[in-house]
Amino acid sequence: APGPPALEEPEQEPLLLPWDRFSSWLHCICVVGFDLELGQAVEKTSICYLSFPDSNSGCLGDTQFCFRFRQAAGSKSSLGCFLDHFDRDAPVCLKRDQGYYYGYVYFRQVRDKTLKRGYFQKSLVLISKLPYVTFFHSLLKLIAPEYFEKQEPFLEAACNDIDRWPTPCPGKILTLPIMGVVMKVTRITSVCSHVMSLIFHSQSDSLVSIVLPTVHEVDLFRCFHPVFFHIQMLWELVLLSEALVVMAPSPAESSDTVLALVSCISPLRYCSDFRPYFTIHDSEFKEYTTRTQAPPSVILGVTNPFFAKTLQHWPHIIRIGDMKQAGEMAKQMKVKKLKNLKTLDSKPGVYTAYKPFLNKDEDIIKQLQKGVQQKRPSAAQNAILRRYFLELTQSFIIPLERYVASLMPLQKSISPWKSPPQLRPFNQEEFMKTLEKAGPQLTSRLKGDWIGLYRQFLRSPNFDGWFRNRRKEMMQKLEALHLEALCEEDLQLRIQKHTEVETVDLVLKLKEKLVSTALILWVIKKEFSQK
Repeated sequence: APGPPALEEPEQEPLLLPWDRFSSWLHCICVVGFDLELGQAVEKTSICYLSFPDSNSGCLGDTQFCFRFRQAAGSKSSLGCFLDHFDRDAPVCLKRDQGYYYGYVYFRQVRDKTLKRGYFQKSLVLISKLPYVTFFHSLLKLIAPEYFEKQEPFLEAACNDIDRWPTPCPGKILTLPIMGVVMKVTRITSVCSHVMSLIFHSQSDSLVSIVLPTVHEVDLFRCFHPVFFHIQMLWELVLLSEALVVMAPSPAESSDTVLALVSCISPLRYCSDFRPYFTIHDSEFKEYTTRTQAPPSVILGVTNPFFAKTLQHWPHIIRIGDMKQAGEMAKQMKVKKLKNLKTLDSKPGVYTAYKPFLNKDEDIIKQLQKGVQQKRPSAAQNAILRRYFLELTQSFIIPLERYVASLMPLQKSISPWKSPPQLRPFNQEEFMKTLEKAGPQLTSRLKGDWIGLYRQFLRSPNFDGWFRNRRKEMMQKLEALHLEALCEEDLQLRIQKHTEVETVDLVLKLKEKLVSTALILWVIKKEFSQK
């Protein structure tokens, strides 16, 4: 069958080796089959077990979910340097995970009397460093059903198509042909708002366009629907990097809920570990379930009933039942005590002794309830909830951004012939004093113990990760301003005033400066970088 029409690329990319383009999107593709004698037959045990549901839900038909696992120590990612430029310019929510891989799974289980087990069970898994959940699930919907019918030749052809894709690039429209279909990703920009449209080429050459809201976000309202009376408390738990476990009936609901939790503090990056789907065979199983120490700052999604007993000591447990349709009303449930959670069959709800710092926001609950009663579209409900979380996180983070910006030395203190001045250290009490007049009350109507919430946050991995990143950005900005000041100097005049030895020393220092700032020249104004 004829493929899609030839697509023009904006520019040629200097990729030197075969599969470089493929590697900028995917690390590899795995096919995982179930062998009655051997169990899941694949070399990599972790990927093998994570690619199959381990619950009693009997996922007949096709199921999609994702997992996340650590990159083995000493191993190298196939992505190489091709995504360094993308990472630098990409919004926080789309940056790749340096020490982790994502696995995007399309699992098929159907009855087959010809097989000894009575079922055909196989998973097609895309392994990538990119957190593009919606994108890769959409890609799998296109290629997995065809693969199960046509086997390896189809998969090989799909891989060749992917190897012709341009690399992910912020600010550009990407046209990605795949087996007769064109996926169009429009402008990945510096804010977490992206649209991906799938354009299908049918036999009659007419185009059908399917638009998905983002390349990476899950449906927040659908995921939080079973527990949406507690969304504000869940936001606090994620913000503070608390140990959380999601117990769900299937890997799809488990992984979607964990991803929803992680994304609810966007644009703040969740800096602790999270596992959308976690099994007893995971290499970190003992580390994360030990009772000899406090549970780690991690969010786990599980389906195996064994975890109901193994993780009883965890401080915060979310029990998710079968996710209702968006049109059904969720029942209001009180927060339950942990001692009431004895099995995975316990009623859905949030089991914790945690007391939120902020007063409950009844308005958002009423707004969402009204939407259900009026049969508001799920996409609209999702947009309302995402905007609520965004505004809540921004209200919390703006005072921190404002204070950290004040740690930057004044530009007039930067001398071209001296080392750049140092950033002032972060002083917790000094920051707390700024909250009296410039705290979250300026942008949020919520009342409560904001001070207590900030104190707890400043001890969390999320603050540590955020501040490290901000400090790195400000240090780069200082280096860029220092180099800019050097570029504005009259070097000829400077050389005339110094001896030959001093001049050579100056040239060597300038050379060292240029090398050290090579990666941040993008910060400097164009006219100075061209001098």
